[in-house]
Amino acid sequence: MVLKLIDATQAKPGTTMMIDGEACAVTSNDTSKTGKHGASKCRIEARDIFTGKKKIVAVPGSTRFDVPMIDKRRAQILSVSGDKASVMDLESYETLDLPFIPEVKDQLAPEKNVEYWDVEGKKVIMRVQ
Repeated sequence: MVLKLIDATQAKPGTTMMIDGEACAVTSNDTSKTGKHGASKCRIEARDIFTGKKKIVAVPGSTRFDVPMIDKRRAQILSVSGDKASVMDLESYETLDLPFIPEVKDQLAPEKNVEYWDVEGKKVIMRVQ
């Protein structure tokens, strides 16, 4: 569920927005004004929040981007196998098999609490608490 739309000129570093259907965090936004009758142009650099891949887009300043709703939830790890962890949500007691980002792989262990994010229906473990 998209909460709001922002113009390309409003994308400040740290803003999360959808680029090519993926949730990305903006790292820089270079805005340039062109000549007498031209419109502003934006060169936006962003990183995919799940994979860490860098994305660069150059668009007119009036281009609209979706800002996704990020639902941050807590869970307890039941088991870890391969590239997924079985967790139990601490609010709904629902059991989920979730992927995790590579930075937290070494910290995952049964009975530890984690924070997972639900962004537009895509869930991933982001940090160990």
